[in-house]
Amino acid sequence: MTDGELIVDLRGRRIETLDDFWDAVSGPCGLPEWCGRNLDAWSDTINTRGISDVIDSHDFLVVHVDGRGLFDGSRREGRALSEVFDAPQNRLIVHTAA
Repeated sequence: MTDGELIVDLRGRRIETLDDFWDAVSGPCGLPEWCGRNLDAWSDTINTRGISDVIDSHDFLVVHVDGRGLFDGSRREGRALSEVFDAPQNRLIVHTAA
C-alpha cells in the first residue's frame, strides 16, 4: 500500500558533503543503519525500492534542498546525486535564492 508523496524538506540545513546529505535523509526516509552511504545504495533505495519501509510506503519521493553547498551546481558529487533522482517517482528540487 502506498500513500502519495513523501516530502523531505532539507531547506535551511547546511549540506556541504554527501555525508551531510546521508545524515539529513536517514531519519525522514527511514534508512536502516546497514544501508550504504553511497550513490549506488541511494539509487537502489529510491529507484529499486525494498530497502526503506518509509520510502516504499509512498508513491513518490520529493526532496527539497537549497542551491548552495553540495547543490550549488559546481560540485561533481552534487550533480551525480541529482542524477540518481532520475526515475519518475523521485524528484530533487533545488531551490535557488531569489
